[in-house]
Amino acid sequence: MKSIDKLNSYQRIHTQWSGLFDPNVPLISNLSNASALLYKELKPWWVGFYLVEGDDLYLGPFQGPVACTRIPKGKGVCGSSWEKQATIIVPDVHKFPGHIACSEISNSEIVIPIFHNGDVWGVLDIDSADFNTFDEVDALELEKFCASLTFK
Repeated sequence: MKSIDKLNSYQRIHTQWSGLFDPNVPLISNLSNASALLYKELKPWWVGFYLVEGDDLYLGPFQGPVACTRIPKGKGVCGSSWEKQATIIVPDVHKFPGHIACSEISNSEIVIPIFHNGDVWGVLDIDSADFNTFDEVDALELEKFCASLTFK
């Protein structure tokens, strides 16, 4: 997707999200709508959230086929993003050391850590069946989106 098309998609996402997000409902309700909105607008192969509990990430709301349910800190792309507290863009997941293959269909991925009071409480994980899907435009816009995901 061209950068201008991506920017238009993200503008629609941000606009719709400002009307969907409800700070008065449980976080899980907002994450459910967030995953549905991102799936509808970005049309990835898989999009979802993993939530921190102890030393692991556990599957949260998502859209797409079934997924891994537990990821240890520092393992795979999601666990690495959490550990490094940084967005990770992977053009080819088959070349990522320690990649956790929940499905052979996934070929590229972006993972964004989500913060509350300086701590990571979860990650947003988006997978594509295509190689080289994600870039800095995605990273910047998805980081903005994740910053809007706040606790009740």
